[in-house]
Amino acid sequence: MQFNHVANRVAAQHFDTIVELFRDHLGFVELRRNERAIWMRQPGANIDLQFSRVAASREDPERERSQVSFLSVTPRQDLEKLAEWLFAKGLIATVGAYSDREFYLDAPEALVDFVIEAMRPELADYPVKV
Repeated sequence: MQFNHVANRVAAQHFDTIVELFRDHLGFVELRRNERAIWMRQPGANIDLQFSRVAASREDPERERSQVSFLSVTPRQDLEKLAEWLFAKGLIATVGAYSDREFYLDAPEALVDFVIEAMRPELADYPVKV
């Protein structure tokens, strides 16, 4: 078997906003869409991201353990810009930190089972070559 995509849930009432965020601010391209889901890919990546539309968001105190993760030389600042954009769209979004090199954005009304993480590139410089 070959790895194809990862799927996460987005609250239906904020689905289009989150798709817009990933498309317009993170450069993702729509691959396919139906009534309940969208498949997207960031150019240059070899993994697809699927968002499934669900009825409601869920308050989970450990949601930040499940992420859609990005590399950035300015991770906190990049997430703060996204949080400001979401706030302008009517969503409460906060930026938290795992460490001084790893940060996450949470918008619990929209992101049902994940947060958006940004971390310094050196954290993905693994000693193993694939």
